Amino acid sequence: MNRELQEFVGKEVASFKEQGTYRTKHVLQSEQAGRVLLDGKRVVMLGCSNYLGLASDPRVKEAAKQAVDKYGCGAASVSEVCGLTDLHHELRGRLARFLGTEDALLYPSCSTANAGVIDGLLRKEDVVLSDQLNHASIVDGCRISAADKKIYPHKDLGRLEGYLRDTGEAGLRMIVTDGVFSMEGDTAPLDRIVELARKYSALTVVDESHALGVLGKTGRGTIEQYGVGGEIDIQTGTFGKALGGAGGGYVCGSQDLVDYLYHRSRSFIFTNALPPATVAGALTALSILEEDPGLVQRLRDNTQAFREGIDTIGLKLLGGESAITPIIIGETPEAYAMASSLTEDGVFLGAVGYPVVPKGEARLRVQISAALTEDDLDFSLECIERTAKKLGVV
Repeated sequence: MNRELQEFVGKEVASFKEQGTYRTKHVLQSEQAGRVLLDGKRVVMLGCSNYLGLASDPRVKEAAKQAVDKYGCGAASVSEVCGLTDLHHELRGRLARFLGTEDALLYPSCSTANAGVIDGLLRKEDVVLSDQLNHASIVDGCRISAADKKIYPHKDLGRLEGYLRDTGEAGLRMIVTDGVFSMEGDTAPLDRIVELARKYSALTVVDESHALGVLGKTGRGTIEQYGVGGEIDIQTGTFGKALGGAGGGYVCGSQDLVDYLYHRSRSFIFTNALPPATVAGALTALSILEEDPGLVQRLRDNTQAFREGIDTIGLKLLGGESAITPIIIGETPEAYAMASSLTEDGVFLGAVGYPVVPKGEARLRVQISAALTEDDLDFSLECIERTAKKLGVV
């Protein structure tokens, strides 16, 4: 290994450990569920995006198994050559109908979908306007695009409107935002964003990764929650969270948009098609979501119960109606120490600190699931309260 490279990475890793920000590489030894086997220990899982508990649903697993038997393990080709099966086309149609769009395109992940939309559509005469707290994949998509970049403070619609007003001579103007912000758990004010887009003739892109299956009357996300169906130009999202957890992403929009991206989106053109098992699992998960609205309600009940419990303990919560419920701890080493202690007690959740979030705003990032039982939630809240008192957080 190059000596200079070894010295650089060695010093950096040592600094992570000194600052208390070194992240343990955990080993999951069971399927995702309310309780899992992690590093040889049975723990309550509060750190996974398995929002509806479908990652271990027998129906989803069986569909994936049957797809492997019929189609094999992978497409072994990019989509535009020979990678799309009839299952892929079925999922495209079902997803588009479910989300109220004309068509859909499947990507290896939502990260590649976001990059493929932003870079695929925008040229140097265009402008992309992005929320400061958007997901890293949106940030990366903006960076690789040739368009002018305008980053507005989190949900600051006054600044967004100012940018729109100042860029009136540009070509396309794209407003891109998370539906649910992954580190905050709050939602983008899509109704007001749509008003600005209409006023200034801008197009809108919403990443619904943490909203699909979670928000909206029927689990169709923040677009349904804010009543702006049919007014958002492009939706992106993933099957790797509420819809079975196997990964993969999508772009939904007009027929012409999908046809254009099929020919011009580099992250679609130059990557293999989704494995048939992932597609079959997503199809079945989508059917379950459509047929069983009780799953979404169970998730909401669990989220409300957990938030009420944290309020009683006296810890500060962010977020709102989404399943992401960040608990503010303060300094990064404290958050990591608390997460580590909770794992030892039998509760696993993520710790997030600087530079992912601002200094002084380190947090425990809890993700609630419909798979959690009342006992799971009670046990978790007891452990969190005990650990918070032990470490002097409350």
